[in-house]
Amino acid sequence: MNAPITSSSHFDIRQAGINPNHWYVVARSSELTDKPLGVVVWQQEIVLYRDTQGKVHALEDRCPHRFVKLSRGVVVNDELECAYHGWRIGSEGQCTCIPYLEEKQKLPGGKIRRYPVQELNGFIWLYPGDMEVLEAQAIQPMGLPEWDHLNYIGSVAVIEAEAHFSYLIENLMDMYHGHLHQDLQAWASAELQSIEESDRRVDAHYTAQSYYRIDKIWSVSQLFFPQLRRLHPEPLDVSYVYPHWASRLGDDFKIYCLFCPVDATHTRAYLVHFTSLNVFHRLHKLPIAFRRFVKNRMFGAANKLLDGLIDQDVPMIEDEQRAYLEDPNRRPHELNRALMSVQRLIRIQALNHSVAGNGSPNTESLPADMDSNEGDG
Repeated sequence: MNAPITSSSHFDIRQAGINPNHWYVVARSSELTDKPLGVVVWQQEIVLYRDTQGKVHALEDRCPHRFVKLSRGVVVNDELECAYHGWRIGSEGQCTCIPYLEEKQKLPGGKIRRYPVQELNGFIWLYPGDMEVLEAQAIQPMGLPEWDHLNYIGSVAVIEAEAHFSYLIENLMDMYHGHLHQDLQAWASAELQSIEESDRRVDAHYTAQSYYRIDKIWSVSQLFFPQLRRLHPEPLDVSYVYPHWASRLGDDFKIYCLFCPVDATHTRAYLVHFTSLNVFHRLHKLPIAFRRFVKNRMFGAANKLLDGLIDQDVPMIEDEQRAYLEDPNRRPHELNRALMSVQRLIRIQALNHSVAGNGSPNTESLPADMDSNEGDG
């Protein structure tokens, strides 16, 4: 699924596979009801379902009988019943019942693949990688610490882009493209200050000029009347915590993007926005039940903002993908150093998976840097 990378071969970022040895977000908890749900993580078709206790299970989305999708079936007594012939598959991937099994026949002994899955912070996280690596490294989902915190108001939007995942993460790490969102974001004039990178993450530190303060609600009017804007500097930090993204604007706003790459030209992701109420000290003294009511009541308050950002970003990302497919050898002229760091991390993670399931990647086979005027696309 991921082609081996050697020092002598050209590594095309736009063809890079994922490192499956991470937790990916495949659905919101609310998407999985009493019916099976089919999802795809990097060409792996997977079926999710809940048992009678509400626990989530994940299996290969193929009945072992004729390989039709189990997600077309139903949940019966904590098992999946195939829509085609009624075979039942248990949570371990084993066949438990065949309605027309004859007296002298036996149930098939094989199993379909079972995937580790967790329900955490309103999302379903799935691990599609090597079980030995998972156990040896005790890999955990990134999680969203603000999700259940009473001082944060959450909003969620879905990104569907007909493009490779590298285009989306580059878009998210590139604060210079704020030019596109002048009518939607409460900051301007981003400047890249520094970058920190390792084989697991890239942290890019920008400064931006913000004109919105959460404790001064009237300041939102500056979004609609630019002549009223009173700018003040705020730290704007964005991080590629492979395979996901996190950002922070000052102390008031945090945004995450939780990735589910589908294939080389399709990426699904969840954009999660949190508004902090930490500045309202009196609110913290109110009863817990009331604060929880406020949090739940205001959930989704930023959805229109997120939808607007997505509506503007996705066409740009898909344009880039189409241009690549038309001529893969034509290189863009990239000047943002943060994107070069992002591409290095994608290379390292792909190499880490391809060369060995365990241990450090051989970074000596990677270029020390990239041409400052070219992306590696």
